[in-house]
Formats: sequence, C-alpha cells, structure tokens
Amino acid sequence: MTDAVKLLDISIMGREFRVACPAHEEETLLQAVQLLDARMHEIRTAGKVIGIEKIAMMTALNMTHEFLTAKVEGGFDFSDFQRKIGSISSTIDAVLQE
Repeated sequence: MTDAVKLLDISIMGREFRVACPAHEEETLLQAVQLLDARMHEIRTAGKVIGIEKIAMMTALNMTHEFLTAKVEGGFDFSDFQRKIGSISSTIDAVLQE
C-alpha cells in the first residue's frame, strides 16, 4: 500500500515553495528544509557569494562534499565504501568476462 502524498508550503531564504512528499516523510523533509535554509543563510552572511542561485549551488556543493566525506558513528567512511564497491564491481566484471 502506498503512502498518501502531502503538499507542504516551505520557505527557503525567504522564498516560498510548495512541495509534495509522502506523508510519512514530512518530518524529515521539514528538517532538511531547516538545515538547507540555515546553511544558505550562513553562506550569504559570510558575504563571499552573491545571488540566490550561486548561494544555492555553493550550499549544495558543500553539503554534498560533507556527505561524501562523512564518517558516521562506528567508523563508516562513505569514500572508503565507494572504493570498496568499485573494487567489488571490477572483480565481478573480470569474473564474468572469463
């Protein structure tokens, strides 16, 4: 059974948007909105980037970099995980070619 889709009005950098999300993901989406808005305000306040589009791009790059280099509690390293998947994939490809 699929979850109902809910329309939410959100605000990022003072701009209003209407977005759809599964009802069970509303809380997480709202947390994401708060984090994104805070990060964009930080970049704007630093004064090094001008223009909403450039601020959004720099925020996206910073957050993506943090995601890819983050170590989650317990020592999980995303970069290491990606390298291991690449290695496993190469091994599988080599075996399938034989």
